[in-house]
Amino acid sequence: MPDSKRGVAAAAVLMATVGVFAAGPAQAATPMDRFHHQTITWRACTTGPDDRVGKTLDAAGAQCATVLVPMDYRRPDGRTVSVAISRVKATDASRRRGVLLFNPGGPGGSGLQMPLLGKEVPEVGARYDLLGMDPRFVGRSTPISCRWRTDTYLRSAGPDRPTFDKSVRLARHLAAGCVAGNLQALPYASTRNTARDMDVIRAALGERKLSYVGYSYGTYLGATYLQMFGSRADRVVLDSAVDPQVYGPRLLSRAAPAIDAALRRWASWAASRHKEYGLGSTREAVLATVEKINRQPVTIGGYRVDSSVVALWLMGRLYDDGPQASATLAKEARALSHAGKTPPPASFQEFLDGLFTGAGEASDRAGTAILCADRAAPRDPEIYYRDIQRHRSAEPLFGPLVRNISPCAFWPVKPLEAPTTIGNSVPALIVSAEGDPATPYPGQQAMHHALTGSRMITLTGAYRHTVYIADKNTCVDTKVTCYLLDGHLPEADVTCSRPAG
Repeated sequence: MPDSKRGVAAAAVLMATVGVFAAGPAQAATPMDRFHHQTITWRACTTGPDDRVGKTLDAAGAQCATVLVPMDYRRPDGRTVSVAISRVKATDASRRRGVLLFNPGGPGGSGLQMPLLGKEVPEVGARYDLLGMDPRFVGRSTPISCRWRTDTYLRSAGPDRPTFDKSVRLARHLAAGCVAGNLQALPYASTRNTARDMDVIRAALGERKLSYVGYSYGTYLGATYLQMFGSRADRVVLDSAVDPQVYGPRLLSRAAPAIDAALRRWASWAASRHKEYGLGSTREAVLATVEKINRQPVTIGGYRVDSSVVALWLMGRLYDDGPQASATLAKEARALSHAGKTPPPASFQEFLDGLFTGAGEASDRAGTAILCADRAAPRDPEIYYRDIQRHRSAEPLFGPLVRNISPCAFWPVKPLEAPTTIGNSVPALIVSAEGDPATPYPGQQAMHHALTGSRMITLTGAYRHTVYIADKNTCVDTKVTCYLLDGHLPEADVTCSRPAG
């Protein structure tokens, strides 16, 4: 159901967007008609010889297209934006039930490759046309190009006032880098506009309803779609849900305890393999090695790694608690603890190159614009510094990272709309890991409580971010897949567990 108290003008725009008009034998033409009834032309996905993503999609039998949407839905006769989509058609056309759109999260993540998940759940791919999308201003969708020499704004504020002041200067510099050449687009990068784009895609495809699987930030996007276009939603899965009250430029601000718990779990894992990695034979010894790495700057892989970087590196590596990811973190920690003696693992060199040069996907460039368009951030650096100081004793390693200032504090434009208030009874299935370090479990429960028609599947004993398909847990995958196929939510919330060993 749509938000209330938006005013007469906003209500008129929303009615036009949803397609709600006065009943009658013939509806008057509206400015949105050209978007809802546009012809979508499917073609090969490869755009050139260096297009790795396009080649992968073409090899999998996918098709690609662009959909035209208004930049500003208040002025649908004005400037337009092209949104790139991909499709893998249902393999059992006789039993096809509709379209299923995926979003990988971010914000700022490209979704074009998401339909390839169909090979992991062929029964879902048989029944749905699987869709991917680069959200507006991301990837191939009229991209915002921030002039950054880093792939993310995230840095720790470090141990003291001078290191915090350094992070303030970086945030100010990165904000200016996003503004240059993008100022006209920035106000329209919001999640609410992406939800509107999703509904244009649905209409242009000739579909009465849209099914959806969203991960991480994609859960907030999905919940926003439910709030704005609930009658258009079919089967909706929200995996690793964001707390809808916290989402915005400070969406990570409450994550430090969960990240620390994931670190302690990994430290126990590494301690049991001390002979292999040499990080310490007890959990506390491994944590002491991590603290030493954070405290003593080193030069490795051609870059200086200090306290502004270490917490970020750890957080990213702790999103996955599987054996391979745990081993990767252990090898990188060993290289840092013996910096200068051996070359860093390729995985760590890639991390450093992205952080210090901007190589790689750099999804935070567009993602920053989305965060800043969704919710205003405090503009006074002292607010962030006081918050870090209040929590420093309880959150010594990760608090200065997740509570730090962001470019949104220096953003030149304010959000055009208030943040979406999530609260409706539209059915949805929420999937969670109990120890999720990125979207902590209490926040996922908050999303569940806001969506009163939802059910929740919790994977216990898991310290990871994203579960369905990603964790390969039979209990979770079976229940989610059954919901997508038969449409029946569990009668009550469900608990799944990790198999022994």
